[in-house]
Amino acid sequence: MADLSLLQEDLQEDADGSLDFVSQDEMLTPLGRLDKYAASENVFNRQMVARSLLDTLREVCDDERDCIAVLERISRLADDSEPTVRAELMEQVPHIALFCQENRPSIPYAFSKYLLPIVVRYLADQNNQVRKTSQAALLALLEQELIERFDVETKVCPVLIELTAPDSNDDVKTEAVAIMCKMAPMVGKDITERLILPRFCEMCCDCRMFHVRKVCAANFGDICSVVGQQATEEMLLPRFFQLCSDNVWGVRKACAECFMAVSCATCQEIRRTKLSALFINLISDPSRWVRQAAFQSLGPFISTFANPSSSGQYFKEESKSSENTSVEDKNRIRDQEVPEDVQIRPEDVPSDSSISNSSVKLENTMEDHTETTRKPPGEISVPMDSSLLCTLSSDSHQEAASNENDKKPGNYKSTEQPEVGTGSQDSAHLDQELYNSFHFWRTPLPEIDLDIELEQGSGNKLHPERPEETPEVTIPGSSNITMATRKELEEMIENLEPHIDDPDVRAQVDVLSAALRASSLDAHEEASDTEKKSDVQDELGVSEQPNCKINHDASVPLISDAVENMDSPLRYIHNDSDLSTSSSFSADEERRPKVQDVVPQALLDQYLSMTDPSRAQTVDTEIAKHCAYSLPGVALTLGRQNWHCLRETYETLASDMQWKVRRTLAFSIHELAVILGDQLTAIDLVPIFNGFLKDLDEVRIGVLKHLHDFLKLLHIDKRREYLYQLQEFLVTDNSRNWRFRAELAEQLILLLELYNARDVYDYLRPIALNLCADKVSSVRWISYKLVSEMVKKLHMATPPTFGVDLIHELVENFGRCPKWSGRQAFVFVCQTVIEDDCLPMEQFAVLLMPHLLTLANDRVPNVRVLLAKTLRQTLLEKDYFLTSASCHQEAVEQTIMALQMDHDSDVKYFASIHPASTKISEDAMSTASSTY
Repeated sequence: MADLSLLQEDLQEDADGSLDFVSQDEMLTPLGRLDKYAASENVFNRQMVARSLLDTLREVCDDERDCIAVLERISRLADDSEPTVRAELMEQVPHIALFCQENRPSIPYAFSKYLLPIVVRYLADQNNQVRKTSQAALLALLEQELIERFDVETKVCPVLIELTAPDSNDDVKTEAVAIMCKMAPMVGKDITERLILPRFCEMCCDCRMFHVRKVCAANFGDICSVVGQQATEEMLLPRFFQLCSDNVWGVRKACAECFMAVSCATCQEIRRTKLSALFINLISDPSRWVRQAAFQSLGPFISTFANPSSSGQYFKEESKSSENTSVEDKNRIRDQEVPEDVQIRPEDVPSDSSISNSSVKLENTMEDHTETTRKPPGEISVPMDSSLLCTLSSDSHQEAASNENDKKPGNYKSTEQPEVGTGSQDSAHLDQELYNSFHFWRTPLPEIDLDIELEQGSGNKLHPERPEETPEVTIPGSSNITMATRKELEEMIENLEPHIDDPDVRAQVDVLSAALRASSLDAHEEASDTEKKSDVQDELGVSEQPNCKINHDASVPLISDAVENMDSPLRYIHNDSDLSTSSSFSADEERRPKVQDVVPQALLDQYLSMTDPSRAQTVDTEIAKHCAYSLPGVALTLGRQNWHCLRETYETLASDMQWKVRRTLAFSIHELAVILGDQLTAIDLVPIFNGFLKDLDEVRIGVLKHLHDFLKLLHIDKRREYLYQLQEFLVTDNSRNWRFRAELAEQLILLLELYNARDVYDYLRPIALNLCADKVSSVRWISYKLVSEMVKKLHMATPPTFGVDLIHELVENFGRCPKWSGRQAFVFVCQTVIEDDCLPMEQFAVLLMPHLLTLANDRVPNVRVLLAKTLRQTLLEKDYFLTSASCHQEAVEQTIMALQMDHDSDVKYFASIHPASTKISEDAMSTASSTY
């Protein structure tokens, strides 16, 4: 016992001593405490001082002299011999600099005078940790624009240039080069060109240290993007060629990784003639790591050959984008001479009201990617990139707008006819641009008989040299199928129908049916065309755009894939190949060489070889995934007219054994569909899309996340076929994969706009009600939104019987559900309907509110709590219940009064007061622990 008493006395004395120590610190001023611990021999005390500098500055910020005193102590602390103290100080510098910037009137020029010299000095510190923290601090200060431009030029750049001198330390030199490259985008083009670029070029040729050359190669693209095209081509490209031939494979690998950025900073000619050959060398490099990096950069490098002016894609084949668009009002400029190079911007086009009785002639031209070749005067060909003169009659727009939304024209007609009176010089220029290598290699389409009456009505002739020697040329929008061909199609469909269960046969029937519908539409449109006075009737997809307007976002699209030549016939349908992937292409089409003129052929050949199994063994096991990742960019670059070059590669990737490859394609198939257009999408992408729907969940999620984006691109008949398959998304490999069902609910909300009321009621309604009863609350919350939007759509339909039936089903299945969670779901749905104004309040009061108010007597408190929230926070906020004194309002008030006297305290609380939260998600979360 005596020992215990002595121990207690010792502890009491220690406690008293520590209290005295604390009280002494509290009596000191902030500067006094700073001085006390800064002079301590204990390293941890000095670290604590560095860590508390910002707090000390905040305490004395009202006194300018005290602030200056703190900054002077920082300068003394920067001379500490302990590296950990200096590193700790440097970590605090960006925060202190930001404080000085915010309080600039009190401490002007504090950062430039006291802090920046420390940062710059630490860049050459002997300790590696101090250098790293100072480099990070410098970049953070530049990123936040806390360093003045003058200080960058006079204090930062000179130090970095000195650190990269030939006699500098190797590690310091390498780090200084890296800092120079990283700060170039932050300081801008002027400082980079004057101060950084000369030393950077010297470092690229550093013969002693490959680490320096490797850093330069890794950041080469950033420097090129900052200094621009001229400096890149004059100063940087020679250095880049040297780095790509470096004897260290790490340097060459770094060059391959930044090749796309370098290519973006050069002109098309250098990109095609010099960089392409250089890249081929990297792909053939002896080092596997260099080849691996080169193949990963191959797709991005090919994408730099894309033409920016024609990158805009229009999905419908009848409305494709073009590089140059000339627009003229036919009533005003019918007989005037219009030079070929005249462009009229979309904003100059009159509105629909001003052209109600006229037609607008659209002339679009695709850029020729190869050098044009002059043809003899007597020979006139109409290649892929020749001009199109299309007439859009406003009368036909009004006619088409009255049709059903699922009717799409299948015929696209245009004529190549320059205006009367065009000079011989313009005609010769036209002849020169008519040749295209793509047209030369293209398998020709069938010749089309000219409509004589329509041709005479147009009144426009081709006049290259002499009008009498120039034939008129008509470009068909799609192949005219004769009556005999239609009979053959019908017979083929009848023969295939007994085997319709086979997916391949079903795909054949789909293609043949589409061709048959197109032929019937052709015949109908030809009959209507003869009644028009305009040059040519250009049927656009007005079923989806009833009000056709010409604006910035609706320029004339690319020329139709079916309109590329008009010489010898091309077989429209064939039966001797696998129609599940490319049904409408003939044997000649399949054997077409994969030749194009957009990118160097050697690059494309290397890209197509990425699916070769030998590449996975000799280059990279994930090379197919890299190929799939960049395929949409390559397809956009080549254009839909060159899709035949990529079709086989895409099919190979879609059937790859690695699910990661198929997953990559599944996530991008909707983007590829926009690039290819509706015809190629229906032929080549829809079968692959169907295969992804039956794949692993890891692949299906890619399709599901963009289900709306893909289905909206399909014809309405084809789109309806997927209604039967939506139910399959409810079944997953792992039942605990609730995010899959949540994504399905999100997509169904978007899909409501694509289907009519009957389809929504028959196919989407059962899925939505199923999701409302899901085991996971997050899925149910999204489903409540889905059901409310469904109620809104069905109620607005004519007649609204589907909406009434859905509400009755909600009442029966949820409002009167024997499980309390179902009744609570009914209240959630009603709350969402009210919040989103899915029903007029008069209709809500009649159809839903009586059943909602009956839940005031529910035996489960959670249901009554949510009911009280809904009535007090949502329903009574509506003007209908605030202004009108009706029986409905009286019923609501009586229910609220009954809930205010409820025996449950939570029900009383939410019925009596008005909490701030009115969001359904927060309401659901507030009851999640007790409800779900």
